Amino acid sequence: ILVQVNLRKEGGREYLEIVVDPYPYPISYKGEYHLRSGSTKQELKGAALDKFLLRKQGKHWDSVPLPGFSVAQCSAKAVQHFKDMGLRSGRLDASAQQDSVEAILEKLQLTEGAYLKRSAALIFSDAPQRLFTGAYIKVGFFVTDDDLRYQDVIEGNLFEQVEKTLELVFFKYLKASIRYEGLQRIEAYPFPRAALREALLNAVVHKDYSAGIPIQISVYHDRLVLWNPGQLPPDWTLARLLGKHPSSPGNPLLANAFFLSGYIESWGRGIEKIARECQQHGIEPPVYDTGLSGLMLTFRASATYLSLLQKTEKEALEREASGKTSGKASGKSSGESSGESSGENEGLGEMSGKVSGKSAAETTGEILAQLQNNPKLTIPKLADHLGLTTRAIEKQIARLRKAGLVQRVGSTKSGRWQVTPPAP
Repeated sequence: ILVQVNLRKEGGREYLEIVVDPYPYPISYKGEYHLRSGSTKQELKGAALDKFLLRKQGKHWDSVPLPGFSVAQCSAKAVQHFKDMGLRSGRLDASAQQDSVEAILEKLQLTEGAYLKRSAALIFSDAPQRLFTGAYIKVGFFVTDDDLRYQDVIEGNLFEQVEKTLELVFFKYLKASIRYEGLQRIEAYPFPRAALREALLNAVVHKDYSAGIPIQISVYHDRLVLWNPGQLPPDWTLARLLGKHPSSPGNPLLANAFFLSGYIESWGRGIEKIARECQQHGIEPPVYDTGLSGLMLTFRASATYLSLLQKTEKEALEREASGKTSGKASGKSSGESSGESSGENEGLGEMSGKVSGKSAAETTGEILAQLQNNPKLTIPKLADHLGLTTRAIEKQIARLRKAGLVQRVGSTKSGRWQVTPPAP
């Protein structure tokens, strides 16, 4: 440390003034590293010291060799997924399909001597959370900040975590306004999928994996909050992040793999893309906060969406109450007079009560539309999406099959649904 030592005089007396300029990095003293934060001195230890020493060597956390993880432990499925995505994006040529696992690892610079690097385990291990604490994603639905209703943990390699999380958030956690154009079901979600996808990818690539804390997504009826235990690059401010800036990923090797597979760009345009997608969707860009030992993004739903959702839920409750009243009054006579079996009527009654008072025709239209849009949809997922029991769905599917509107092609696990629209 170089300091200024000045001889000063004041009131006829002399004194020494020692000026120590602030240093942008820790100072080593007797084998320890110290950093001044405000008016206090802190000693660097643990993950913070490890991060500083790596940065001093020009390295990042994801480039450190990882003893105990070998080529044999890489998932063939994950490697093939990377090849397929890279070929589809045009960033890998067709010859990459013939590359061995070792060649792919070399191409991604994920090897160092006889070892694979940490990033290789995050990308190609089936369960990186077994190697790194917190290498997963948590999603929860909150009514208020202290009222958590349900939650999920998403594990697997990082490619799987991104895909599974997006599917789960839009399938289970977000409510969509719904309308129909013929048999086609049109769903409008409160937030644009492309913006949430970009925010999630940024979190995965920039996350500080040494913190041992998962990415956390908190969903409310009017907002979605994504928190990532990652820090801005040194000397960056929030204003610089939100303005035009170069790409500076916290984990360059991870970023390179996600770039070559077509998931992300390499020009630091993620923030701009999120803002553009939100604007096109009719909502404000997310609010960014760097004051909670990480980066937090808060997406807020539009007033129009919230008003429509409130109206829809009110009407649904009114229809449900009306349906229950008419059902009690009608008893069993309606089922007997229609000539249908009691089992079929029971399934229909169960469905109409669960779908907020919709008519049988509306419910049938929803099922047909779902199966037409996603022929590989399973009955449990269809039940969750429509808010019904699997028993009710099974009974309704039986009625549709009997009517010749739906048939199953292939096995239960690997087959698909074939929908024949009803005649006009």
